[in-house]
Amino acid sequence: MTRVHDMGGRYGDGSVQPEREDGAVFTDDWHGRALALTLACGALGKWNIDISRHARERLSPKDYSRFSYYEKWIAGLADLLVETDLLSEADLKTPDDIEACPPADQRLEAGDVASVLARGAPADRQTNIAPGFEVGQRVRTISRAGNRMVDGGHTRLPAYAQGATGQILRMHGTHVFPDSSAHRLGEAPEPLYAVVFPASELWVYPENPADEVVLDLWQSYLVKA
Repeated sequence: MTRVHDMGGRYGDGSVQPEREDGAVFTDDWHGRALALTLACGALGKWNIDISRHARERLSPKDYSRFSYYEKWIAGLADLLVETDLLSEADLKTPDDIEACPPADQRLEAGDVASVLARGAPADRQTNIAPGFEVGQRVRTISRAGNRMVDGGHTRLPAYAQGATGQILRMHGTHVFPDSSAHRLGEAPEPLYAVVFPASELWVYPENPADEVVLDLWQSYLVKA
């Protein structure tokens, strides 16, 4: 069974409406602070991007549905801070009583933010796993989307694309496998592909059948069509 966050193509949620159309990055001032806190805490090296994504996915369905985008970020971050013993639940309930912590050995300095964000955190890795598919080849995603290592775990194969037939558009090389990385089971790098699907392959009643959807999918998600 998929989690509440896996809502791509789900019927009844309405169209996506941008909160602002004036080009502003953040709708409210605190949104920028939420992003800054997430980046600063992530730089401590206690988790990776896949773990942080899974933390937001693990929010209770009731909270996930009612929280705004950055409220999800803050809630996921709070869980990670407690799980990694950086803070306690008591600290979060009584923040005014928290004693100042000594500077961490690994941290993101304010002057380094721009260069760190520009550089990013490449996830391409070397591996001896040979690519199983070629550009132009027809492939099919596995019939049931889900983490094969951890029950209810993180995966990047959306439910709406399970069992769908598409075509390899591009090869990205080998990259960290999120299904493993999100659960501290190792990077387990695999070949990664851009796969293009016709809208008619994904949905019974596509609004525009000639539209295409391109998904970046790991080799474990694919079989020959």
